[in-house]
Amino acid sequence: MPLSTSERAHVQSIWGKIAAQVNELGGEALERMFLSFPQTKTYFPHLDLSHGSADLKNHGGKVLKALGNAASHLDDLHGNLSSLSDLHAYNLRVDPGNFRVINMLCFIYYIIYNTILHFKLT
Repeated sequence: MPLSTSERAHVQSIWGKIAAQVNELGGEALERMFLSFPQTKTYFPHLDLSHGSADLKNHGGKVLKALGNAASHLDDLHGNLSSLSDLHAYNLRVDPGNFRVINMLCFIYYIIYNTILHFKLT
């Protein structure tokens, strides 16, 4: 079901708030995923997974930037994300369940970030 004009505007508004914090929020979401679901670390033997590492922030930023790019192409999400999907499914062999986990964690960190921002402004 396609999004309404107001829903699209809301998605863009949310992305506007996230865009400036992609590395920080994405890094925090990845770190939480690795702590809560340690089996997901197996896909990242080449990264420094210690708290607040540059590797976590950089890869977390890539994850959120991909979601932001998708938010800019709501009419063709499948086409926009297909190459990324193929890479993770066929080349990297990532368990699809991990995408639900990281999406949920990104959402949680977005809520935390907005709550903190709200209280700082009031």
